Amino acid sequence: MILTGHAIAQRLGGDIKIEPYDEAHLNPNSYNLTLHDELIVYEEVVLDMAKANRVRRVHIPEEGLVLSPNQLYLGRTVERTETHNLVPQIEGRSSVGRLGLFVHVTAGFGDVGFSGYWTLEMFAVQPVRIYPGVPICQIFYHEVTGDIAEYDSKYQHNHDIQPSLLFRELNGQEEADPQLPLDFGLERSGN
Repeated sequence: MILTGHAIAQRLGGDIKIEPYDEAHLNPNSYNLTLHDELIVYEEVVLDMAKANRVRRVHIPEEGLVLSPNQLYLGRTVERTETHNLVPQIEGRSSVGRLGLFVHVTAGFGDVGFSGYWTLEMFAVQPVRIYPGVPICQIFYHEVTGDIAEYDSKYQHNHDIQPSLLFRELNGQEEADPQLPLDFGLERSGN
């Protein structure tokens, strides 16, 4: 079962935390999350699952930024969420999807206990201009049955956009501290 907007509001501060929270973003059965003003893009021609791939940081100016087709952009939500006793999930808003912008490639499904910012794997079907602060996706919550084991892995308590950390699993570093700086060759760009 999926929580209604009213049920989401009732569980705020307990099983659900959304910071910052704006009542105007509450929908009949979801809550709109907004786009932060930075993206990262991979700099490698071929991405390697077994290593940290170099990335470049891109600022989204107030006048917007045009996303190009055939390029993966990693962004994040402005909001930090924390969820207990429920399964959080994000999906793109229909108005965003109708512009041909995917907000997650496959990773919209969260885990019970996840705490942090949502990394968005954005992909545009055709060139599309995006803006910081735009309501980009919606979070909704599933009731769960059975014993609960909360998520406690590599993306927990993140503070920024998270490139793939699959290499940690492949190299036996699954429980590495997510607060440690990651060496992704991060560079800043105004593009």
